[in-house]
Amino acid sequence: MNTAIPKRLLVGRPLSSTRMEETLLPKRLALPVFCSDPLSSNAYATEEILLVLSLGGLALLHLSAWVALAVIALLTIVILSYRETCRAYPNGGGAYTVSRDNLGRAASLGAASALLVDYILTVAVSVAAGVSNIISAFPSLGPHAVLLSAGFVTVLALMNLRGVKESGTFFAVPTYGFIACMFVMLAVGFWSTAAGEPPRAESASIGVKSTGEYSGLLLALLVLRAFASGCTALTGVEAVSNGVPSFRKPSSRNAAATLAIMGALTIVIFIGITALAMITKVHVAAEASQLVGAPDGYAQKTVIAQVASAVFGLDSLGFYAIQAFTAAILIMAANTAFNGFPILASILAKDGFLPRQMSRRGDRLVFSNGVVILAGLAIALLWVFDASTTRLIQLYIIGVFASFTLSQAGMVRHWLRMRPSVVEPAARRRLVRSLGINALGACTTLVVLIIVLVTKFTHGAWIVVIAMPLVFAMMTGVRRHYDRVAEELTAGPGGVPLPSRVHAIVLVSNLQAPTLRALAFARATEPTTLTALTARTSGEETDALVADWEAREIPVPLTILDAPFRDLTHPVLAHIRGLHRDSPRDVVAVFIPEYVVGHWWENFLHNQSALRLTARLRFEPGVMVTDVPWQLDRGPHTPVGR
Repeated sequence: MNTAIPKRLLVGRPLSSTRMEETLLPKRLALPVFCSDPLSSNAYATEEILLVLSLGGLALLHLSAWVALAVIALLTIVILSYRETCRAYPNGGGAYTVSRDNLGRAASLGAASALLVDYILTVAVSVAAGVSNIISAFPSLGPHAVLLSAGFVTVLALMNLRGVKESGTFFAVPTYGFIACMFVMLAVGFWSTAAGEPPRAESASIGVKSTGEYSGLLLALLVLRAFASGCTALTGVEAVSNGVPSFRKPSSRNAAATLAIMGALTIVIFIGITALAMITKVHVAAEASQLVGAPDGYAQKTVIAQVASAVFGLDSLGFYAIQAFTAAILIMAANTAFNGFPILASILAKDGFLPRQMSRRGDRLVFSNGVVILAGLAIALLWVFDASTTRLIQLYIIGVFASFTLSQAGMVRHWLRMRPSVVEPAARRRLVRSLGINALGACTTLVVLIIVLVTKFTHGAWIVVIAMPLVFAMMTGVRRHYDRVAEELTAGPGGVPLPSRVHAIVLVSNLQAPTLRALAFARATEPTTLTALTARTSGEETDALVADWEAREIPVPLTILDAPFRDLTHPVLAHIRGLHRDSPRDVVAVFIPEYVVGHWWENFLHNQSALRLTARLRFEPGVMVTDVPWQLDRGPHTPVGR
């Protein structure tokens, strides 16, 4: 079966390594590739703030503006901090790289653990949020949320397997379409408000009752929890610094510029949506029991859907355009993780903390193994949490701010180490400015990390708190394995001594052509001893073999082993172990005849005893295994495969 044809259709033709330069991205394509996650978070960041504040009833919704301003201030600080990282690390300065260079192995693996978990959650949350917006427009699709989510993740994986540049072109349309739709919606909404006819949300007349008394410390904790939920607007910011090598030259400057453009767009859209949500009096509730005066059969729509329907009208072209592009960019936002996860995994693999296969580029010069693994883990997460944005979002943010804090702390150490060598006044002023920005970023993100841990731990974040150390332990275990293997493979000063003798064994069950070829090949190697070995699994067959052996006068002694349980593996292994035990410096060379069929499906018609025995023999010390294939003749135009 030729698997190359479907692979070429799905992934495309292989690219030569010499064409790596062609895969680099200009800023217009880098923006949708690396920034769709923070841009798309505008679709649910405001909603998450309102959902938390709604626990205190309508009286607390006015605080959403102040919470949003705090999120914007934090976003500005983080973007400024990562612009410095882009300039300092032109080869990619994600939290792992910065922490590894400046804070040591433990910190770097902590950052990597946080990022890997966060990337998986990014895919799951983004796709689930996108599907929820589709369901807001078409409620009948609700029961199929998990299936739709899994399908979208699969499509994203296939697009990324085709290559970064091709996926960037594909993702540019929904990203720029979303930006355009948001600005049109904001312009129309604010124009109507300025004209004295503010739009009104469908939920404006629905009341929201408090779930308890919130004052004093409880009120402060609720506001902090709303702030932590709103910080989902910062997810994906690090992807640009991770992907600096994917930008066109000068890569650092282009990455920093893209980060600034993304920040400006995110802040404007976030402010606009939050303001319109307050103007249109969008009322949402964390629990259905909180809704007061809702009509029978009322189903809550997302905040952005309610704002769009208020501005353009329900079932209008504008409403469906907003829903379509919002769903599209949310789903495409997972592409940020599909670029970040494989790159980070490849770096970790090169450093020996993940399997080496993760560091290899595929046919399209992308890290294919990372793409496939990320897709599989994200689909599993969506299935476990029933593609629920509300449930998944509680797991979010912990990894984001853990990596933010370690990255910025590493940058502070980076500038402090460089400070003594910088003498020129202008350069020294730039260094001090960068140091100050990253120090502010480190302190701010640490405070937010503590807030997130305290406010979200009991709401599901504990799962991430457990997952991160498990990933950390896995990576250290992989590194220990590679270190142990490297130590054992190191050649001693005298090299490898020659074996005292070579005992050749040819496994036989009959005297067909493959067996005769194996005997001939074994004799040609001129071993010290040569023995044919068979097991008596059937008395009639063994007697027939002995008679045929004597009739052909084969000049190789035939040894027959007892096999009372009709299995040749254990008697053969016991015989070979005995030879090695008697002479540990000798080598036992086992020749296994095997015939190779012409079509993959024909393998199911034959037993795989040779394959099983080969697998067992590979773990025996002092044993060399030689497979002697006999390709069955399938005609002049039919290829022979194993």
